[in-house]
Amino acid sequence: MQIISADKIFTGAEWLVDQAIVIKDGKIESIIPRSNIESTAITHFSSCFIAAAFVDVQVYGAAKKLLAAFPEAETLSLMYKQFTGEGTSLFLPTLATNTFDIFKKSIDAVREYWQNNGQGVYGLHLEGPWINEIKRGAHVKDWIHSPTFNEVQDLLEYGNGVVKMITIAPEVCSDAVIDLILSYDIVISAGHSNASYGEAMYGFEKGISTVTHLYNAMSALQHRSPGLVGATLNHTSVRSSIIPDGYHVDYAAISIAKKIMGNRLFAITDAVTETSSGPYQHQLAGDKFECNGTLSGSALSMHKAFKNLVRNAGIEVEEALRMCTLYPAQVLRCDQQYGKIAPQAAGQLLVLDKQLELAEIITT
Repeated sequence: MQIISADKIFTGAEWLVDQAIVIKDGKIESIIPRSNIESTAITHFSSCFIAAAFVDVQVYGAAKKLLAAFPEAETLSLMYKQFTGEGTSLFLPTLATNTFDIFKKSIDAVREYWQNNGQGVYGLHLEGPWINEIKRGAHVKDWIHSPTFNEVQDLLEYGNGVVKMITIAPEVCSDAVIDLILSYDIVISAGHSNASYGEAMYGFEKGISTVTHLYNAMSALQHRSPGLVGATLNHTSVRSSIIPDGYHVDYAAISIAKKIMGNRLFAITDAVTETSSGPYQHQLAGDKFECNGTLSGSALSMHKAFKNLVRNAGIEVEEALRMCTLYPAQVLRCDQQYGKIAPQAAGQLLVLDKQLELAEIITT
């Protein structure tokens, strides 16, 4: 059992003072007044605050091992080791458009990882191949296509329980395909799409609940053609991820989207890793990655994303924390366990100092 406290605790909903968090068997057992506990039993962090650990729904690899190039349980272990050291406790390993063989090997890798008590991996995010080649970005053109019902069913049946999110272009997928994906309790995200405003809105009403990296690789907001960006901003409930690295999106554009979308906007890293294997060979170019000269991923951690939201996009600390914790957990429908500090939630917490730097990472 651990008992920890700091000057303040951010639960995801409010600030608490003079409170302590009791962690037992990997979960928060209770939050109680610090005065109720002997001071010698508490680990107290002065000039700091405590928040829930980060959640990342789109990240591709770590330590020079891209999951698409090394679809193995060992890659997932490396990702977990790196991300927990950066404050992320839960993540969706992500695969850009690829062959079904790579998809299935990655599904097998997740199952093996789980069977060996691997932690942190909530499931897979498949970004493609059912996207629009016009907005493919760095995705391999040859594998992009409009899906048949049978191929979708085959892949989803193989990945049942492992695949948690799929990015599609709504204009290339039939209603039957969208209904099929939803029937497997998978979050559908619209992305790498050239959808018109009407096509995007229709997809949202069909059950597409999320949009992948707002502004990037999608039909832009124009005054006579609002596109997927306009539909996302104007919808009442659809959520969207955004990449706060200053390269994928200007920070002013993040601020504008935040003012319009409020709690519907959340952060992802979209982080890749340097690799010379496979079709996606990412090279570090300053603080970002490129593949064959095309922007292909970020060099973010969720901690850096959080700081960028506060320092560069002008978002309040509390809301920036929610964008990196609670909101992505809500997208994955696991916010009873992750993204907040409450009894029975995961006992994986961050201690941050007044400069927003990580002072301690609590893992259980």
